[in-house]
Amino acid sequence: MANSLSARKRARQAERHRKQNASERSYVRTAIKKVLKAIDAKDKEAAQAAFKDAVPAIDKSVSKGIMHKNKAARHKSRMNAHIKAL
Repeated sequence: MANSLSARKRARQAERHRKQNASERSYVRTAIKKVLKAIDAKDKEAAQAAFKDAVPAIDKSVSKGIMHKNKAARHKSRMNAHIKAL
């Protein structure tokens, strides 16, 4: 355990940030899974609607440093290509 006051504070902050990051990461993963589920069901309209909701969530995670911008671009590109192929 941290000994100095500043180290204790940083430990508290790190735990709070870890929980917030985990929550945001979970939200993004759920949004992506909704799109993939609609794609697997061959439901183009539902996939497009889910994709429309997932893109801002992905972009928000990039701005918060949860996800790398290239990973986000890769997810969006692949999902969009799958939706167009339906």
